[in-house]
Amino acid sequence: MSMNVSVRKERRANRTRRRLKRPVHTERLRLSVFRSAKHIYAQVIDDEQGRTVAEANSKALAAQGNKTEQAKEVGKLLAERAVAAGVKSVVFDRGSFRYHGRVKALAEGAREGGLEF
Repeated sequence: MSMNVSVRKERRANRTRRRLKRPVHTERLRLSVFRSAKHIYAQVIDDEQGRTVAEANSKALAAQGNKTEQAKEVGKLLAERAVAAGVKSVVFDRGSFRYHGRVKALAEGAREGGLEF
């Protein structure tokens, strides 16, 4: 029996999030990434309070260059906003996306911007 694509994608995302929360509950917030065909979105989420602490995306940034370079800039901007909000350490939640290409570039940009994960 084959499942539809959205169900498989949701299962992959849930599997990733389960692994993030499994070891021990830490005080670190979650850096969540969403990648669409044109843009990339990232936000730092406080799951206990259910609120977004900082966010950045390539749509609002209007950065130049290819999509990978834009993702790196989004990561740097997100890190800058998160550090300004008092967040230093996060857990990287890639969702259903592989740690490769634009998702990896966003993570590297966030590390360069001062976030630890």
